[in-house]
Order: sequence, then structure tokens, then C-alpha cells
Amino acid sequence: MPIALAVQAESYPLNTTFVISRGAKTDAEVVVAELRDGDHIGRGECVPYARYDETVDGVAAALHDLTADVAQGLDGAALQDRLPPGAARNALDCAFWDLEAKRAGVAAWQLAGLAPPQPVTSAVTITLDTPDAMAAQAQAQAGRRLLKLKVAGAGDLDRVRAVRAAAPDSRLIVDANEGWTPADFSSLAAELQDLGVELIEQPLPAGDDDALSDLARPIPVCADESCHDRASLDGLAGKYDAVNVKLDKTGGLTEALALVEAAHTYGFALMVGCMVGSSLAMAPALLVAQRARWVDLDGPLFLTRDREPGLAFAADGMVAPAPAALWG
Repeated sequence: MPIALAVQAESYPLNTTFVISRGAKTDAEVVVAELRDGDHIGRGECVPYARYDETVDGVAAALHDLTADVAQGLDGAALQDRLPPGAARNALDCAFWDLEAKRAGVAAWQLAGLAPPQPVTSAVTITLDTPDAMAAQAQAQAGRRLLKLKVAGAGDLDRVRAVRAAAPDSRLIVDANEGWTPADFSSLAAELQDLGVELIEQPLPAGDDDALSDLARPIPVCADESCHDRASLDGLAGKYDAVNVKLDKTGGLTEALALVEAAHTYGFALMVGCMVGSSLAMAPALLVAQRARWVDLDGPLFLTRDREPGLAFAADGMVAPAPAALWG
């Protein structure tokens, strides 16, 4: 029976305003690709991201345009050349993985030739605000093993100091989302090292980050907006110590797994991250997370409601592999 592709845009209200250096959001806007072959259903979710010139309507349209191709036999392998890296390809690629796992009666990790996935520690994000407000967020999350702080430049040292005081036992990552200058990095990095920060994520704007090659990096620096897929890696050598693998950037699990292997050969440490979406978007990334030093898959924790079943997050930030009824 031909495979039928259905595409649906969905919105999930957030339980708090999610603020980073580029702006704020109050809802998670996602697009779901669903594949049906008559007996089985495969699903994948993506989060269109304006930073990469993506919109919900544009991503949904790109997927709708493939309806006939999917019915005529377009598969996950051919998809890699049919769509560029990005949200649209991610949703459909992950749907193909899910469908194939259900057809074969095995888990997606088995199809990928991976070891059985284990629970991992995910960061929980402290959104950008005043030092006192971020300290209050951190105090509420002080039982989490790993906190990721959104920062923006001016006042960041006070923000990190306040969070460290509120959560003295938590590991810390800071994420500038391209919001720093080279001078910010030089003035902050050593101080942040003293505060126990173990990773700085995307301090400078992508495309304007060559200065990192000449700056002392007392803390490992991770490429996020500067790293999309394997084609990014040549341009990151000498500037970054780690790369953040996000399925919405790679264009799905297929390229994410390949990026992990390639990054390893370059000597990059690995982080696995997410946009703010439901558990369906996080589930495939948990397979990639098995090899990551830092994991940031906390998107569902910001939703007022999640999918059923969703991922199970423990109070300390541990998240279990996805149940088969969710994905894979």
C-alpha cells in the first residue's frame, strides 16, 4: 500500500515566557509529519525557527509538496537530497524512522545499529532575566544536576553569580545565543570559569566568529547557530571545542547520526540540544544524546501540556528513553 503523508501545524502554550538574547516566545509552534501505510503510523515533529528564515506555513508547505512523492515511493534515504537541512526535513526524516521501526517490529535504535539507549541527564534552561529573577528560577530548579543559563552581555556576570548562589550544587552552562562581542567573551570567560561554568554556547554571531580563533578559551566553547550539519565542521576547527547537534538544524536523525561521527573525527566534544517543542521532537534526539557530553532536551518542561505518552523527566533532570508509543 502507498504511504500517505499528512501534515499538521500545532501550538503548545508555554508555562512561562521563554526569553533569550534575540527575543521572547509564549507558545511552541510545531509542525508534525505523519506517515501511514494502512497498518502503521510514523510521526516526526519539527520546530520552524525564524533565526533560520523558517515559518510554520513555509515548513508545512514544503512538506505538503512532497505528498505525491511519498505516495510514489520517496523514502528516508532519498529525502536527504530532496530537502535541505532544516525543520521540514527533520519532521519527515524522523517520521520515516518511526514508521520503519513499527513496520519492522524493532526499535529505532536497533535500525540505526546503536546500543540500547539509557537515561541521560538533561539541562534545564534558566531563561534570560534580571539576576534576582534568574536566581529565583534556579532556586526552583536547584535539584537539577545541570542548568543552562540564557545570557546576553551586559550584566551577565551578575546573572551567573546569582544563579550559582541559588544552585550551588548544579553544573552550569551559559548560552549567549550570539549575543556577545569578543570583548564580552574576553572579560567574562575567566570569571565564569571561577564560578564553575563548564561550557559557553555560541558567544559570537555565526558568520562573525573568527575572533574565537585568537581568544583564550579557558572554558570549552560550543557552536550552535554556527553548526548545522557535516558541511559546517571545516569552518569550526580552531574556533570551537564542541558542537551542538539539533535535529531541526541537521534536518533529522539521519544527518544527526552522521554529524556525530564526523564531529568525533574532528575532535569536537558533543552537545545535543533542542528547540522548544513537545516530547515527540525530543524522542529521536535521545538516541544522539547517548554519545553527548552535554544534553539539553528540556523543551517539554516549558509546555502547559505535552503529548501522551510523553518523556519521563526525573526531579534531578534525568530523562528516560522514549516509550515506543511516543516514537521509535
